[in-house]
Amino acid sequence: MHPNPAFRHDDRGLLEALIEEVGFGMVFATTPDGPRVAHTPLLGTGDGAVQFHLSRGNALTKHLDGNTALAVVNGPDAYVSPRWYADTTRVPTWNYVTLELEGRVRKMDEQGLMGFLEALSDRHEARITTGDFWKMEKIPPAKLKTLLAGIFGFEMEVQAWRPTFKLSQNAPADERERLAAGLEAQGSVAIAQLVRSFGA
Repeated sequence: MHPNPAFRHDDRGLLEALIEEVGFGMVFATTPDGPRVAHTPLLGTGDGAVQFHLSRGNALTKHLDGNTALAVVNGPDAYVSPRWYADTTRVPTWNYVTLELEGRVRKMDEQGLMGFLEALSDRHEARITTGDFWKMEKIPPAKLKTLLAGIFGFEMEVQAWRPTFKLSQNAPADERERLAAGLEAQGSVAIAQLVRSFGA
C-alpha cells in the first residue's frame, strides 16, 4: 500500500467491485521453502471473504490451510510522463490501482468448492454476450470428479484491506486534466477516466 493517505480509498463497496471486475489476482504466503505466489481467479463473497482455487500440485496448496496469506488484485495502471506537467522539474511516475487483502485461509470441503466453481463460472459466463450460457452440469459426472480431484478450494477471511488508488489526486485540477488527456492519447483510457473521476 502506498504510504500517502491521499491515495487510500476505504469505500468497501468500491473495493469489492474491484475484486468482481478484475476477477483475478495473486496469493502470496510463506512456506518452509521460502515465499511463494500463485495466480488464481478470485471471487468475493460479499461478506468479507475471498475464495479461490489452486492446483493440487501448486507449491502453496499444502501450506495455506489455517495460515495467513496475502492476496493482491491489480486494476489499471499507466506510466505518467513529466511532459504532461506544467512544472518542468517533475519526474516520471506511475498511476495505478491495487488492493492487498490479508487474512486467514481455510480449505473448503468438496461442497464449498463446487459452490465456488459454479458461482465463479456463472459470474463470468454472464459477461459473454454471444453463444449459449455454459453451466457446470454440462460436464459428465465422472469427468467432473476427476477434475475436482486435481484442485483445492480456499476461502480467505479478510482481516485487513489495504487499497491504493494512486491517481494524481495530489495534483491541481488543471494538471490532472492534462495528465488524463496524455494518458488517454497513449491508449490508457481506463486509468485516464479514473484520474478524472477520483480527482473531482
